[in-house]
Amino acid sequence: MKSTWMLLAAGILSAALWAGDWPQFRGPQRNGVSQETGLLPEWPKQGPKLLWQLSDIGEGYGTPAVVGGRLYLMSNRGMDNEFVHALSVEDGKTIWTARLGNVGNPNQQPPYPMARSTPTIEGDRLYAQSSDGDLACLDAASGKVLWRKNLRRDFGGQPGTWAYAESPLIDGDVLVATPGGARATLVALNKKTGDVIWQSAVPGGEPAGYASASVIEAAGRKQYVQFLDKGVVGVDAKTGRFLWRYGQTGGGPANIAMPVSRGDYVYSTNARRFGAGLVRLSPTGDGVSAAQVYFERDVPNTLGGQILLGDIIYGTNQEGPVAAEFATGKIRWRAESAGPGAVFYAEGRLYFHGENGEVALAEATPDAYHEKGRFTPPGQPKRKDSKERAWTYPVVAAGRLFIRDLGNLWCYDVRAR
Repeated sequence: MKSTWMLLAAGILSAALWAGDWPQFRGPQRNGVSQETGLLPEWPKQGPKLLWQLSDIGEGYGTPAVVGGRLYLMSNRGMDNEFVHALSVEDGKTIWTARLGNVGNPNQQPPYPMARSTPTIEGDRLYAQSSDGDLACLDAASGKVLWRKNLRRDFGGQPGTWAYAESPLIDGDVLVATPGGARATLVALNKKTGDVIWQSAVPGGEPAGYASASVIEAAGRKQYVQFLDKGVVGVDAKTGRFLWRYGQTGGGPANIAMPVSRGDYVYSTNARRFGAGLVRLSPTGDGVSAAQVYFERDVPNTLGGQILLGDIIYGTNQEGPVAAEFATGKIRWRAESAGPGAVFYAEGRLYFHGENGEVALAEATPDAYHEKGRFTPPGQPKRKDSKERAWTYPVVAAGRLFIRDLGNLWCYDVRAR
């Protein structure tokens, strides 16, 4: 009886410890919002406690996914070995590694060829997409490949200059991917087998962008929304039929940030033109129309994504952190802090990973920017040139803050004592 109670207690403890899983790009709902609690409200001057650090995980810009005590990451070593690897959350030790293929577009200019995506974990399966378009379903426990597709070869896919960067979307039994090109701009596959459900030939047949797809309910339809090379589009989730397009934010050259949606409204950004636009979707005949509500310059607009909390959208612009009214684009506050970068939300606070390598914590409030800590992880990587930045999104899971920058990975304890 005693041993039974000990096993039960251990199971309860394990479930509590890993309640804050981060199973895919931008978290459980793909919105950058975590439900985790019990986190530090403020950091010491030197930053939170560093638990472990790795400096040779392979190159890459991809964010970690964290599930059940394991951290899953995509990296590459050279141009002929892009891979998924599973690491222990406790100490960073490698559990398994599975090669997907080569690095895509190795001769790209400016030259930043490397792994870019985040794996998606659902149950006992892991879904990963390489920068060269190798899309695979793996056994999450062992890394064994269960099925495989290639977006270029199987669908006539056309990536952008910097190859593929999408993180797979799982919606029920469907996996959504974006080959780009005229024949199958977006595709829906059976997640268990990889069989094709539909192929969507979006008018114009443009290359894929660098964003990841999301699922929304808007204008009376379930849709998949994606940011392509020339703008944001929506397609019918059941059939793949093209519904609408918004091109104001699609001037490139790198359409990266996932559009943010609420109800019939979709917000998208263009970092090159330093602006963001909001559109309202309405049913029209058997389709959907997208009417621009506003396009503003200084609202949250960088490639590090945006967070919608209540009526306020948070993120960064080219100067630093910024908050604006979602419905109107009116700026509520601006700050420099860590400069432009990627943003994440948990328990009333915003976590910023600046493109300059700094990490900052601030209250998520519309009245003003209230910083609660800032530090720079030790042993920053060497950049290829003056234009390369720290572009990876931060992640908090199981009371730990994970920061990845190229071949480096830091794990910090951010639990409140």
